[in-house]
Parts: sequence; structure tokens; C-alpha cells
Amino acid sequence: MGELMKGKRGLVMGVANDRSIAWGIARALSEQGAELAFSYQGEAFGKRVEPLAQSLGSDFLMDVDVLDDESLDRAFADIEARWGGLDFLVHAVAYSDKNELTGRFVDTTRDNFKNSLTISCYSLIDLARRAQPLMTNGGSIITLTYAGSNRVTPFYNVMGVAKAALESSVRYLANDLGPEGIRVNAISPGPMKTLAGAAIGGARKTYRHTEANAPLRANATLEAIGGTAVWLCSDWGACTTGEIVLVDGGYHVLGMPQSDNL
Repeated sequence: MGELMKGKRGLVMGVANDRSIAWGIARALSEQGAELAFSYQGEAFGKRVEPLAQSLGSDFLMDVDVLDDESLDRAFADIEARWGGLDFLVHAVAYSDKNELTGRFVDTTRDNFKNSLTISCYSLIDLARRAQPLMTNGGSIITLTYAGSNRVTPFYNVMGVAKAALESSVRYLANDLGPEGIRVNAISPGPMKTLAGAAIGGARKTYRHTEANAPLRANATLEAIGGTAVWLCSDWGACTTGEIVLVDGGYHVLGMPQSDNL
């Protein structure tokens, strides 16, 4: 075990199973000495998260609904009561109706647009506002995004718009919270084989395409993303804020596929 995160405590939101990006981040932070709290939404997810949390020595689990102010207030009150403060927050929360991640963006419904933007973007703002008073010695907030925020990706649809708003929110939050020593950044992995990723139409084709064409000829791994999160949450990331850190095997530098795949 390393010690980059020794003495630091943080909340990880968005673990669904052991293939979740949030789980890869949690595991890496724990391996570097961090003490973790986990949130989940509903009993079914709680049953999945509890054994994972226990495997990292954590018994601090909270049922949190980002659409419910009372739920959020209770969670941060629990953190303050138990720890007295917070050093980092991992926001891996996003949602859209999967039925609208298969067709055309132009057919996005008003209700799903509002729901997707509220859960996938506004929740970060809501959480940052609550975390700020607990980060009395500064801190780090990280979220997850995807390149579909600024380049059209098949079937990503309203999630691309939500991630674009999320990335803009990262920059504005970084400016607002910087005077308190709180850093705000986003990690942008390439396609991942996760529960959330599977909801997007054509996910398998997208995964294979990026793997075949990225300069490293590989998609991101949970270990690589976790390592990036450790850097951003540790003192080594003390002067990095407002950034969208790409962990995608270099795919973002391409103008077109590799010659063999044209």
C-alpha cells in the first residue's frame, strides 16, 4: 500500500459493481491509504456496493438520491458528524433513459432532457456546494465525462449535451472554489465496458473501434483511471484545477481512423 492519500477521507458516488469506473477509482484511492465513504441509491444497489466497500475496509455507506435535497443534506450531515470534514469527492453520477440513447438526438424528449441534465450535471454543482464547507483545508472534487461532449458520437445523444454542460460546470466551479483551495477536475476516459456504457446504442462497436484506432491501440483501464484520480485527489495535484484530463489511449488526437481501418 502506498501513502499518497494517507490521512485523507472522501466520498465516492456512483459505484454500481466491480466494473464501474467509480470502483476503479475507489480501489486506487484506498490502495494509497484513503479512508472512504460510499453512496448508493436504493436497496438493490446497496446490496452490490456493501461487499465492495467492506473489501476496502469501509463500513460508511449512505443511501443518497441526488434528486432529493433531504437525502443530500442528511448524507453530508453524516459525513460531518463522523469525520468532521472532507478531503475529496468523486462524482460518478449520470443518467439518461436508455431508450433515447439508440435513436436520433433530435427526438430527445423534454422530460428526459431535463432529467438527464439535472442528474448528470446539476448534481455536481449541488454536491460541490455541500462539500465546500467540509473542505476546510482545501480539497479535490473530480467527476467523469466523455469526448461525446464536444464531438458527435453515435447514439450518445443527450448525454453529450449533459457532459458538455458538466465540463463547463467544472471550469466555473474551479474558479468559484479555488480561493478555498478546492480543486475541481474531470477525467475523460474512452469507452468502457461498464453498466452505464452498455446502455448506449452500439457500445460494443464503439469500444472495438477505439481500441483498434487509438495510438496506444488500447482503451482505458480501471487501473489507469484510478491512478489519474489518485494524482488529482492527492497533494501531487495541488496546482491542477479546471481541467478535463483525457485517459483514452490517445484517441482524442486522431483526425481519422488508422490507415488499415479506413
